[in-house]
Amino acid sequence: MAFESLSDKLQNVFKKLRSKGRLTEEDVKAALKEVKMALLEADVSFRVVKLFMRSVENRAVGQDVMNGLNPGQMVIKIVNEELISLMGSQTTEIPIKSSGVTVIMMAGLQGAGKTTTAAKLAGKFKQKGRKPLLVACDVYRPAAIKQLQINGEKQGVEVFAMGDGQKPVNIARAAYEHAVKNGFNIMIIDTAGRLHIDEDMMSELQDIKQAVEVDQTVLVVDAMTGQDAVNVAGTFNDKAGIDGVILTKLDGDTRGGAALSIKAVTGKPILYIGMGEKLSDLEQFYPDRMASRILGMGDMLTLIEKAQQEFDQEKAKDLEQKIRKATFGFDDYLEQMNQIKNMGGLSSILRMLPGVGSQLKDMESAIDEKAMGKVEAMILSMTPKERSNPDILNPSRKRRIAQGAGVDIGEVNKLVKQFEQGRKMMKQMPGMMGGKMGKKGRFKLPF
Repeated sequence: MAFESLSDKLQNVFKKLRSKGRLTEEDVKAALKEVKMALLEADVSFRVVKLFMRSVENRAVGQDVMNGLNPGQMVIKIVNEELISLMGSQTTEIPIKSSGVTVIMMAGLQGAGKTTTAAKLAGKFKQKGRKPLLVACDVYRPAAIKQLQINGEKQGVEVFAMGDGQKPVNIARAAYEHAVKNGFNIMIIDTAGRLHIDEDMMSELQDIKQAVEVDQTVLVVDAMTGQDAVNVAGTFNDKAGIDGVILTKLDGDTRGGAALSIKAVTGKPILYIGMGEKLSDLEQFYPDRMASRILGMGDMLTLIEKAQQEFDQEKAKDLEQKIRKATFGFDDYLEQMNQIKNMGGLSSILRMLPGVGSQLKDMESAIDEKAMGKVEAMILSMTPKERSNPDILNPSRKRRIAQGAGVDIGEVNKLVKQFEQGRKMMKQMPGMMGGKMGKKGRFKLPF
């Protein structure tokens, strides 16, 4: 998970600080030295770390902190505020013109996830009521156009393409005319990447900028490349000019150095972060929420937003009725599991809860994501009749289900027993999703 290594180290440092009542200047300096090492090990730029630590130390080693009622908490508060400042303080939206076509050009190296990110971004704009057009200007990479067309179709967004033999500049110009004529208000250009930065790439970007009026140049970089991502961002900004950055594959980067360095090095904001492979896994970047995650304080706002996206209110009401009438079946159970998976899985959800992230390693044996896969296999091995009416599950049916799921029959018995216990408990708690809780729109999962 993103920042896992850095988060663990920082939380250990602050745990030591909190365990002390009074803090001496030496205590604070020793803790900050550990913070500095943690940031460097997380692949944060040395220059950025130096400036960051100077700011923190100037605020932390003072009379107000030393003589405060809870100096340990004050130091954590200062680190949190400086982390937010480091990452940009405020969330930055891609500005969209009130009329006409807003042209967004995607740039970056090959393999950063530019084409997929362009489609993800188009989907975001469509959800907000805009009419985006994707433009296929990567005419060099095999199947790049086809990839954009497939992803565009999944998002329900039109893709403008003219084929491999055309010049990107001509494609961009023709696409703009098409966008104006057909009422599109956003045009997202997917440009070609290279294995490394070269003059041809930069010239092509500049030619497109001259051919059509590009409002925003968005750089897509792979977070897992660490300091290379920061260097790429700096070079692109110097040679082609960028307005913002989208960091991809942040879910696979346990260090997170790129996210902490890019704004300070380039002066350009991080706009979005890629947190998975699905087309929906593109999150708006909130510096305050990210700082909170890094320090183990959770991220309840993002968790609530994810829940609102995934949970259907009508289905929730239908499920409540089933629970009240004791007609809740395995299909409903499976649907709740899929909603948890769509939110990033149980571990991802727990990491966003305040105070839970630091304890997650101790809980990993209890949170077995693979076990959820086994449960899914067992439920899918049942017939529709068995899923809707679990009471008919006799020993012979259970044996067949176990064979179909590739598990021991004991696993099936355990699932059925847990399901029955859960159903009994919910039958005795008819107000669990109703009453005041239901009116507030809060929805408790049935497992």
